[in-house]
Amino acid sequence: MISIDLGSNSIRVAKFNCTTKTKERFFTEVTKIADGLAQTGKINDEAIKRTIDAINHAKSMMDFEDTIHAVTTEAVRKASNSQEVIGRIKAATSIEFEIISGDDEAKYTLLAVEGRVDILYPDAKDSFVLVDIGGGSTELIFNYRNKVFSQSFPIGIVTISQRYDANSERIKKELPKLMQEMQTFCDEIYTHHGKVNKFVATAGTPTTIASLKHNLTYATYDGAVVEGTLLQMRDLDFHRDKLMTMSDKERIEAVGMGRLEVINTGVAIYKELFNIVDIEESVVIDYGLVEGVAIYYCNKNML
Repeated sequence: MISIDLGSNSIRVAKFNCTTKTKERFFTEVTKIADGLAQTGKINDEAIKRTIDAINHAKSMMDFEDTIHAVTTEAVRKASNSQEVIGRIKAATSIEFEIISGDDEAKYTLLAVEGRVDILYPDAKDSFVLVDIGGGSTELIFNYRNKVFSQSFPIGIVTISQRYDANSERIKKELPKLMQEMQTFCDEIYTHHGKVNKFVATAGTPTTIASLKHNLTYATYDGAVVEGTLLQMRDLDFHRDKLMTMSDKERIEAVGMGRLEVINTGVAIYKELFNIVDIEESVVIDYGLVEGVAIYYCNKNML
């Protein structure tokens, strides 16, 4: 099976083996489909072309003859020309994307992550908070045994990067205010259900910082190595500051082309999430939405 996640900043494609429940191939590329969305309310032609080119690039690298399930999230959800975008991508690639809700995004992501948490920290599988820091939104998912409470918030690395300089004093002052709804949501959950045992994080910012902690580069990134990495707030500061002292060439080798600004913003959001959930250590999981979509449809097809 092929699953595709078209996010606000990048596209992720996974070739998934439904029998073994494992990824056989993986592709990701920065497409920045949300570029200019905050200003115009629309996804522009250049962003659509970048997305089509990325899909064709993925097709050249893996067999797309399998069943395909493609989803897209916050950027396309909120764009006034979303149906035009979906139509143009389908016309050019024969792939039709489903615009999923924030609730479905949380459902698929949790499905992918809870299995990994079960393996790494079986004592925490029934009590953890999962944060998925995306390009256009951030999902907060509280998992208590058979009870799940989730909410999607329109705070993402791309949307915030378009409004604030990640290194400015302004973002330090404004971000806690922008994320106050998350704080309120967390406080309400803790009041009624108690504090969770583990803070779990997925998506580009956590996995990038974890990768840097293991001295991996963009080219040598290994999800198996990153999986289960423990991060504290000081790790975020250390590796962000280290990136800032690198030359442009070193930076591109470390995190890829054009990713520094969104990573800086992602670190700012991630740090505030540490304060919100009030847990000193975060477990990084490599699996996320694209794997969750694959697992969901694999399970559905095997019934």
